[in-house]
Amino acid sequence: FLKSLILTQKRLVTTALYSHYLCVLVCACTYVCACSRMHSLQVDSVQRWMEDLRHMTEVECMCVLQAKPIGVEEDTQGELIVATGDHVARNNLQTLLRRALVVSTELGKMFQRLEKGRWQRVHSTAVRANCHVRSLVHEYSTARNTPAEMQKYEKSLLEKCMELTTITERCLHTEDEFFLKSMREAIHEILTDVSDSFSHMIDMALANEIQILIRQIESSDSVYTIGSAISNLLSLTQDGPQLCRIIAKEGAVVALFKICRQDCFSDLYAHALRTVASICCVEEGINQLEKVDGILCLADILTDGNSAEAARAEAAAVVAQITSPHHTSTQHLGSFLESMQDIVTALIKLCESASCGEVFLLASAALANITFFDSMACEILLQLNAIHILLQSCKDRQRVDTPYSKDQVVTILANLSVLEQSSSEVLQEKGILLQLLGEKPSSSSPSEGAACERVQQKAAVTLARLSRDPDVAQTAIQLQAVPRLIELCRSPAERNNSDSVLVACLAALRRLAAGCPDSIEAADHQQLIKPRLVDSFLLCSNMEESFV
Repeated sequence: FLKSLILTQKRLVTTALYSHYLCVLVCACTYVCACSRMHSLQVDSVQRWMEDLRHMTEVECMCVLQAKPIGVEEDTQGELIVATGDHVARNNLQTLLRRALVVSTELGKMFQRLEKGRWQRVHSTAVRANCHVRSLVHEYSTARNTPAEMQKYEKSLLEKCMELTTITERCLHTEDEFFLKSMREAIHEILTDVSDSFSHMIDMALANEIQILIRQIESSDSVYTIGSAISNLLSLTQDGPQLCRIIAKEGAVVALFKICRQDCFSDLYAHALRTVASICCVEEGINQLEKVDGILCLADILTDGNSAEAARAEAAAVVAQITSPHHTSTQHLGSFLESMQDIVTALIKLCESASCGEVFLLASAALANITFFDSMACEILLQLNAIHILLQSCKDRQRVDTPYSKDQVVTILANLSVLEQSSSEVLQEKGILLQLLGEKPSSSSPSEGAACERVQQKAAVTLARLSRDPDVAQTAIQLQAVPRLIELCRSPAERNNSDSVLVACLAALRRLAAGCPDSIEAADHQQLIKPRLVDSFLLCSNMEESFV
């Protein structure tokens, strides 16, 4: 009994103590939660600083880690990139461009923060930029045997980056406005120098990589190796005109045309010519093409019946590129005129036999550009029955399937229409030209809408020029050209609010009215024909769509 009582008392005591412990625990938890909330407010700024510090030091750690290649023997480190083939070579180029973009972004941020006087941010950005530059230089030097000239630039650039980091750190420890103002000017000068030096160093590194690709094209007998190198060059041309200039300067156009002159590499013609077309978006590329008689090579490929359609299409793309009206220099066109008869003949045949819309677009774009700079090309096209071929192509949805192709067709027609003998050719293709006046976009794409505007404008210009012939004017009236022209003038939605289409339609209407005054009603004549052209333009451009 006594033993059981003691046990009961122990349990009671234990229960009481346990209850007391629970009360204490609840109070302690409440206190801890309150303290935790206060503590989180106090350490929030410290936590953010720790996060910033992690990002600032991460690049430095990467610099050290990436400088230690894993599993590579010392005697093969210099061949680390090229030895592993096309995939690594492409990755190396893309990595170089990507890292260069990171550094350029950091330098751009520094310029902005320097102007705002945010010295803490300026210094942290300088530290990051310095780490990125050192990492990039060390990485590239480890993988490649950099030229001596480039090594000088690297050393100078690293010294300037260190100077930039040091001088920005000095600005953190003072609030003297006069001192900070003088430092701002000094930092701006150093930063500009760093940006210029870095850009020049990257250009030299890219030139070095491009030279390696060109050597692969020139020295290899493997179709796969050459094709991979050409693919890498083509990829680089998509990164802007500056890279195209470097590629042209290093002799890529010369190497690519050597490929196009060897029958054993006929499967690579299309790929090589596509790359040439991309490089020739800059004058340096066209100059290189001229030096190696590239136009003669293009003519040979275009006129060779055994050449694949893809190769002839890409040759047409190069012709379209070098004859583009956007180029300021036309010195290269001297040698082009010598081969123009053959080239124009081959291009119109390619338009006629094209198996798809892309091939037709490239061939017609080349013809459109050629007709701009020499009237002899227009005469050749008329002799080759080009108007009939092009207008019939517009009925074939397999060849002319977009407004962009129709834009090229109507450009050629507009340029041919200055010749008097073109009128009889157009009369034989009744209605097709007027169908182009009704061209409308099939989607909401701005580029497609702009192409439709150009088609409408050039169709109206062509009609105005051809209507100097009374027979053409009479045929156009019979085919209801006047109501469509009036609709385009009065309804902004029909012409996509384009002023250029409005002017062309007004000019065409006035030309038709001059030959056949009775074809236009009195109200339309009063507003669209009788006033000065500028007054009719202002009236129509201010019209609401509901105008009657």
